[in-house]
Amino acid sequence: METADRFRTAVEKRDLAALEELFTEDVRLYSPVKFTPFEGRPMVLGLFGVLLRTFEDFRYVGRLDGTAETTGTGEEAPSDILIFRATIQGKQIHGIDLLQFDEAGLIKEFTVMVRPQSAVHALGEAVLAGLVADGLVS
Repeated sequence: METADRFRTAVEKRDLAALEELFTEDVRLYSPVKFTPFEGRPMVLGLFGVLLRTFEDFRYVGRLDGTAETTGTGEEAPSDILIFRATIQGKQIHGIDLLQFDEAGLIKEFTVMVRPQSAVHALGEAVLAGLVADGLVS
């Protein structure tokens, strides 16, 4: 099973241990609720712990394969886009997860895009509260 499939299964099962082995040590996650990326496996896994508790009715509904430029490198990397739907604080969210892989097939860069704007605000508030509760930010 390739990384994107394993990632999807781990998220759908809310299995953080399975997610851990899919990220590079220096993974970067670009979020719609924060200008700078979340960096490093421990922080990204902490964020996923919050996200898995925060999203209601989360499900992947599609997938696209291809390549995309890795931030700041000018080089393209193998990539998958997973399309999702979810609910947060009663608001319907539509979004994508862009996964970019290293030579070993691990996720080295992860970008999340979400719509509509009201859902982004609700997501940002819920994620911040979860990160503070978990001691990941102050």
